[in-house]
Amino acid sequence: MDSEKKSGAGPSADFPFKGRFVSIGGYRIHYVEEGRGEPVLFIHGNPTSSYLWRNILPRVARDTGRRGMALDLLGFGKSDKPDEVNYSLRLHYDIVEAFIEKIGLSNLILVLHDWGGPLGFRYAVQHPENVRGVVLMETFLWDMAWQDFGKFQPVFKLFRSPLGYFMNQVMNFFVDIVLPGGVARKENMTKEIMRRYREPFPTIGSRRAIKVFPQLIPIAGEPEESSGFIEELEQMLPGAKFPVMWIKAAPGVLITDNTEYHLTALKARLAQLEVKDFGPGLHYLQEDDPDKIVELLVEWIRAHKLTGGEVDLRSLRKVA
Repeated sequence: MDSEKKSGAGPSADFPFKGRFVSIGGYRIHYVEEGRGEPVLFIHGNPTSSYLWRNILPRVARDTGRRGMALDLLGFGKSDKPDEVNYSLRLHYDIVEAFIEKIGLSNLILVLHDWGGPLGFRYAVQHPENVRGVVLMETFLWDMAWQDFGKFQPVFKLFRSPLGYFMNQVMNFFVDIVLPGGVARKENMTKEIMRRYREPFPTIGSRRAIKVFPQLIPIAGEPEESSGFIEELEQMLPGAKFPVMWIKAAPGVLITDNTEYHLTALKARLAQLEVKDFGPGLHYLQEDDPDKIVELLVEWIRAHKLTGGEVDLRSLRKVA
């Protein structure tokens, strides 16, 4: 069955990609790819993986003549899940940077969601000569405040307390509750899709990265290491000259009517920033409406003349 959903249906659960692995820093990192040409690299956040992009990646590759790629961050998907490692932002960033270098990716378009935002954009501003454009959705490039979390503030405070271990490693709360709760179209999160999202995390030990990410969110300067990572990123933003698009959902979760001031501040630093309306959606927009994401990505890539030229249909699995 194709990964492209049928008309009128919800997102397909299928993940019809051949898994590939690369060794980085002694860890096996999983990724998938489709198509040929200059790459579009999709980077996920918590608690997802390359599976998040299954209904988007092949269609963007087909319609732009580019090579669609998505990796699993350390601790997620089919990548290694070491139990004792310090899952810091620096480690995640180092792996993303080394992945791009080791695979030999150049003239990148980065498509970033959730934690993919600060990790991928940090790469973009440190290597602007290798980046043609960046697309962001439901993410952050700033130090957050507790009021930014709105009604989710109490649960995220619990995630950062000693109860975070019980909630996210023992009970798998982030996968079972937060993930489907972050999709506006509840009917889209079928039993099979949820089974696929649970599959990489069968044990308490395999869920450690899920538990750590909420504790790494830079909130009012804490933790210091994360806040420093974001501060360095913000200082480098004015050097970003490549096109940038932000896909904004309503009501959204990370960018809402109450937190849109963050986009206003970002626009002051990135004059080229374009904000495009997604329509109704919460956080995991890829499950709400993958068609809309494909449409916005392809239009933007074509508008900025970032396509890979003529599409070699023989190199693409049929997705139509």
